[in-house]
Amino acid sequence: MAISPRVKEAHVTSIALVFATVAISATTLFLSSFLYRRRCKRLEVRIRELEASLEASVEKGAAERRGRVRAQQALRKVACQQNGEGSKEVYPMVPIGTVHSCFSTRNGTPRQPLVVPLARACLVLDLARASAEALEGFSDYSHCWILYVFHLNTDLEKMWKDPAQSKIKAKVRVPRLKGGKMGVLATRSPHRPCPIGLSVAKIEVVDGEAIWLSGVDLVDGTPILDIKPYLPYSDSVKGATVPTWVQEDATLAVGSITFSSDFASSLSSCWVHVEKQSLYDSSEQFESLIKEVLTWDIRSVSQRTRPHPVATKSSDSVCEEIEEVNFKEEIYPQSTDHPNEVVYHLVLEGIDVSYRIDENSNVVVEKANVHPDFVNKRRHSYLAHRDSVR
Repeated sequence: MAISPRVKEAHVTSIALVFATVAISATTLFLSSFLYRRRCKRLEVRIRELEASLEASVEKGAAERRGRVRAQQALRKVACQQNGEGSKEVYPMVPIGTVHSCFSTRNGTPRQPLVVPLARACLVLDLARASAEALEGFSDYSHCWILYVFHLNTDLEKMWKDPAQSKIKAKVRVPRLKGGKMGVLATRSPHRPCPIGLSVAKIEVVDGEAIWLSGVDLVDGTPILDIKPYLPYSDSVKGATVPTWVQEDATLAVGSITFSSDFASSLSSCWVHVEKQSLYDSSEQFESLIKEVLTWDIRSVSQRTRPHPVATKSSDSVCEEIEEVNFKEEIYPQSTDHPNEVVYHLVLEGIDVSYRIDENSNVVVEKANVHPDFVNKRRHSYLAHRDSVR
C-alpha cells in the first residue's frame, strides 16, 4: 500500500522534532556543565583567597602575641631592676573575693578543713575581678579547692625584707609532735615563705556571686586568690602515704565536752544581738558548732604545756598568743569555781564563748557574751544571699 504524502510529511516532521529536542538537550547540558565548571573555578579562587587571608591573620596574631610576651618580659625586668639589684620576678596576685566566716578570730579556727562540718562561710566574689558568670557550672561540683592569703599572720612584714634579713623560720613547732619541730614545708603551718593557704570545702549553694560553704577552716575576712573544683579522679591519690606523726588522730582530741547550767541562758541573751547576721538558724545549731570546734584541743602548744590565757586585742586585730604572762595580772578572770584553772575564750560570729579544760582534757563550756569588738562589725554583702540556704 502506498503511503500518502501527508503521512510522509508528518513522519519527517516528527523525526526532525526528535533531533531538535536532542540537540537542545545536548546544548543545555553542555552549557550547564560549562557554567558549573566556571563556578567551581571561581569558588576555588575564592577559597584560596580566604585561606591566604586566614593564614595571614593567624601569623599576624602570633606575631602580636610574641610582641606582647616580649613586652611583658621587658616590663618584668624593668620592675625587678626598680625593686633593687638581684630582685626576683614579681607576679600580679589580687584577691578575687572575700570569705565571711563563722570564725571571728584565728584562735579556734580549725587547723585543717572538713574537721568541723558545721563550720560555715560565704565566699563573695569581687565583681570587678570575677563576675558571677565565672561560676557557671560550679554548682555541679560537691567540693572545691580554695587558695587564699594568711592575711592575719603576725610576721607578714618579713615578706618585704631581703631574704638574708627576713629571718623566716625554716622549722616550726607542730601540735601533733607536742611542740617538736619540723620543716615548715613538711607541715600545714600558716607561717610559710609565701603566706598562701590551700583548703578544701563542701559547696552548699552557689547563688549569684556568692558561694555558701561548709567544713571551712578560714577566718572571717580571708582574701581569696582563686577557687578550683575538686576532682576525685585526680585529686584523691590512691596509696598516698604520710608520716606516722600525722596519723596520730587522738593527739589533739579532748576527753569530753559539757555545758554549764548557765550557758544556755547566756547564749540566748547573746543570740538576740547576732541572730539577724548569723550563718546559723538557731542558738541550738550554734551550740552544736561550739561543740564541734571544741572537740579538738584548739590551744597552742605553749598553752597546753604551760596553761595561760589568750588576750583579745581591740580593733581589727585577732587573738594573739601571749608567751610570757604574769598570772597576777589576769587578762581574763579565772573561773571563780575553779581558781586554779585558766579560762579560755573562743570567739564565733562575734560571740565570746568562755571555757575551761582540765588536765584530763575534759572541756566545760561556761558562758557566752557578745564581744564588744565584733558587734555590727561583720560585712553585710553576703546577707542578701543568706535566705537561699535556709
